[in-house]
Amino acid sequence: MTRRPLPDERRPANDGPKAAARNRAALIAAAREIYAEHGLDTPLSAIARRAHVGQGVLYRHFPDRAALALAVLEENVGQIEQAAAADGTDLAGVLGVLTWHQTESTAFVGILHADWTGSRSATPAYALTLSQRVERALRGHLPHGHRLAAQPDDLMIAVGMVSGAVTGPTREQRERRALAAWRLLGVEVGPVRPFEG
Repeated sequence: MTRRPLPDERRPANDGPKAAARNRAALIAAAREIYAEHGLDTPLSAIARRAHVGQGVLYRHFPDRAALALAVLEENVGQIEQAAAADGTDLAGVLGVLTWHQTESTAFVGILHADWTGSRSATPAYALTLSQRVERALRGHLPHGHRLAAQPDDLMIAVGMVSGAVTGPTREQRERRALAAWRLLGVEVGPVRPFEG
């Protein structure tokens, strides 16, 4: 037997599109955290629990694991592009945002650490596209004669080298290792933080 609400009882408001956008953002944030802690093979149910939504909500936004990982990666790259496009941003500032994403997202590290100089046939097209977008964002701030501009591949080789150094159980440890790698490459990095435009 179903219970009918009494006249003075109120139903929770349905936020409609606002709730959908909020749920999507919560799922991406939860996925970023879970991926950093446990890797890309984490059960999607753990991500839904962390975002405080049901699995049905997760699947409405992201039909499979790849779609969710791609959304996280797209957000990483989008923030780097926004930082690069912001007035007054220099290479060090964009590298600070890049480094923050490197310390926060193991999936992002994976696309930056890939060897794009070899055979690209096994590289997923979306990963190659995202990596190229990061390179364009950084290259737009690379001063003429900068050490990372000596050879065409130097910039992304350096990014891949730093990505390879981003290891450790805590974000702080990963950040410390990333900054040490940039320092060893002789490259100045601005404050390590997400882009807040």
